Order: sequence, then C-alpha cells, then structure tokens
Amino acid sequence: MRHLTEYFDRQAQELLLAEILKVIEGAPLFTPTMPRTGKSFSVRMSNCGPLGWVSDKTRGYRYQEAHPDTGKPWPDMPKILLDLWDDVSVYHARPEACLINVYDAHAKMGLHRDEDEDDFSAPVISVSLGDTALFRIGGLARKNPTRSFDLKSGDVLVLGGDTRLAFHGVDRIKTGASDLLGDQFPEGGRINLTLRRVTKP
Repeated sequence: MRHLTEYFDRQAQELLLAEILKVIEGAPLFTPTMPRTGKSFSVRMSNCGPLGWVSDKTRGYRYQEAHPDTGKPWPDMPKILLDLWDDVSVYHARPEACLINVYDAHAKMGLHRDEDEDDFSAPVISVSLGDTALFRIGGLARKNPTRSFDLKSGDVLVLGGDTRLAFHGVDRIKTGASDLLGDQFPEGGRINLTLRRVTKP
C-alpha cells in the first residue's frame, strides 16, 4: 500500500474535477443496489473507460460496457487519470474502468474487497477529491485488525501486492475540509475515483 499525499496540487485537482464533471454529464450518476436485498448504496456512482462497475438486486456486482440507465457506452477515461496510472501502477497494461463514487456528508462505505476483476496482479488506484474521508483498511479476512487514516483532497492511494485484496472502507466524511467541489456540491462531499484493470491483458 502506498499513500501518496497531495499527489495532485490544487490546480491539478480543479482540472481533474472539470474532467469528471464532463464525464458525469455524459454518464449521469446512479444509485446502485445490493445483490439479493436490493438495499441502496449510500453513494451515487458513475464510470468512465471501456468498462464500468455496477450492482443491482437481480444481477449483482459486475462490469459492463454501458450505463445501466441510458444504455450508452461509458465516456472515455481522462488523460490525466491514464497518466496517473502510468506513473504509479508499475503494471504493463492500461486501466479499463474508473469508478466514480460521490459521497455526500452522510455517506460511507462498509468494509469490502475489490475482487470482481480477473487479474489481481494489477493494483487498485484511487484519487480523493473534495472533503476528507476517514479511510479504514484491514487484512485479507474481514475479522483482521484494521487501522484508519485520513484521505485528503488530492491524495492518491495504491493498493497492490499483499494489500490488493485487503478489506477496506470509508467510515465517514469530514465535511468542510475542502471547498474544491464548490457550487456543484454546496453541502460538501467527496468524489473518489478508483482505477482498475478488469481483464487479463
């Protein structure tokens, strides 16, 4: 695991945010639901890249090539994210999916593992924009001890090697920590971008 604090400075964060807002225009935010129970996630989502991660009651967790509501292909992944992957992934193929999670002040993400991909040798890389998240990470079993730390706007987190399948989640959002999201999210919030390679090259 590598926590790259302030990888993106304020100017780069603003440029990246503008790119993500364009993506959301073409692929509107949706609220996924849990398999079997149909319970709604507390975050809204979108994707960019060739594949997008979705979830619903009937078909469960999966990647697919089109938006679940519009049926249109996902927008292209911004170059700034591809450059990030090239810089920090130490992997020989490009990412295929960028999951966009939008947290409001009350959203959180329970402990989970990113295990819907075919190739676990590729890292998972995430970018934080907006308010600070209290991030929690444990081990390869849900019952393993965990530790928590802040992910601030502009931070990049790389989960690779032994931490690629570690359980992790977001305990809460610290509202008011950043003014980056501005008018688009007047009550505060956080956008998390998660880059993943889905298939084996």
